[in-house]
Amino acid sequence: MLRNETSVRVRYAETDQMGYAYHGNYVQYFEIGRTEILRELGFPYARMEKDGVLCPVMSMQFRFVRPAMYDELIKICTEIRKMPDDKVVFHHELYNEKGKLLCGGSVKLAFVSSDTRRRCQVPEVLGAEMRKSFE
Repeated sequence: MLRNETSVRVRYAETDQMGYAYHGNYVQYFEIGRTEILRELGFPYARMEKDGVLCPVMSMQFRFVRPAMYDELIKICTEIRKMPDDKVVFHHELYNEKGKLLCGGSVKLAFVSSDTRRRCQVPEVLGAEMRKSFE
């Protein structure tokens, strides 16, 4: 299993009239987690795109438990629990500063060749890095 933790502060522009982080922003919080776990593996999205691989979103699931509030520091925990093949699933949990769960969910992405626009396997270099953590 691969795991990464990163943090982000809820900005005023991300809140709604109730002072809660607007639910649509959780998509971006999850993306921050995905970006950071891939960066930690040495394989950010820019490298994948340079190598001819795209990663469109196939599905997303969210479970909202309690609201994130303005100026709260949110801890984003991201895991890859299974070795990817032609798709990868990222599992996310967001916690507030008190350690309380705010939201959990998952995002499934496909690996797609930028040349053919067809599904392809996980890029070899990325797969090799991930396999080290799954052995």
